Amino acid sequence: MDFKQLNSFVQVAELGSFTRASNVLGVAQPALSRQVRALEVALRQPLFDRNGRGVTLTPAGQRLLAHGRGILQQLERARQDLESLRGVAAGVLSIGLPPSIGRLLTAPLVEAFSQRFPSAALTMVEGLSTYTLEWLAQGRLDCAVVYNATPAPALHLQPVLDEKLYLVSRRAGPGTGLGRPVTLAQVAQHALVIPSRPHAIRMRLESVLAEAGLKPHVGLEIESVPAILDLVLRHPAPAWHAVLSLNAIRGSGREAAFVARPIQLRQQGQQRPALTTSLWIATSALRPRAMLLDPTCELLAALLHEHLGR
Repeated sequence: MDFKQLNSFVQVAELGSFTRASNVLGVAQPALSRQVRALEVALRQPLFDRNGRGVTLTPAGQRLLAHGRGILQQLERARQDLESLRGVAAGVLSIGLPPSIGRLLTAPLVEAFSQRFPSAALTMVEGLSTYTLEWLAQGRLDCAVVYNATPAPALHLQPVLDEKLYLVSRRAGPGTGLGRPVTLAQVAQHALVIPSRPHAIRMRLESVLAEAGLKPHVGLEIESVPAILDLVLRHPAPAWHAVLSLNAIRGSGREAAFVARPIQLRQQGQQRPALTTSLWIATSALRPRAMLLDPTCELLAALLHEHLGR
């Protein structure tokens, strides 16, 4: 296979149509069909099921698409790396953000990046930490903001900050938004709307509860933070609660509708430390670092402290 054939295949796969892909690539449809057919011959298996409404991927095509995206992005990164030898801060940088902070950080990051690197472009992707780390390993991302990262030889990890976690409930009356602290035992008594494993907050909460001989009362598993907050608001009886950071509530634009109570860990001497989750910036330790990467990570860390460290 060659890169031209691979790019043609990826475009057809993502657009679901040879006609749409030929328009995007500026290539005549018969020529595009020949490129994809040559790729299928080289691999000795069909990549698409063709029908009157377009094309769908075969199992082989699905696997090649996962590889193809990473290969093409790696090729683009190689070009950017060579450009950096000329001192040119150009190209495209891909960043993954957790959904809980994407709404707060995306606009200020894009604005600051555009001002600092006017000749470069930024791609933003939202995903759970588990998924963004996979995309980082595949070469689909240049860096990712992740929760509770585990050190690994393939990763370069930069600690950023710790976020407190709160038991979030529907506000029953007037208040300041912050309630009295609750213990782990009290958290375990409440029905929670919480993401499924391996979400970082879910894993962190289960870990500290297990250390205390407790387990969470999972009322419902939902991956979306906005949907979790909707359910906490709409179900006053029986009440559902959530475990989130204050920034997740602020990002919803409905902060006044909730009360957030800090979660205290077990007594340690005279202190009762709060339950927190750690935030890291992850990059690949196996690939060359493009000229844009380090200054962008510095910019990202500064914005995280500015917007989440309050």
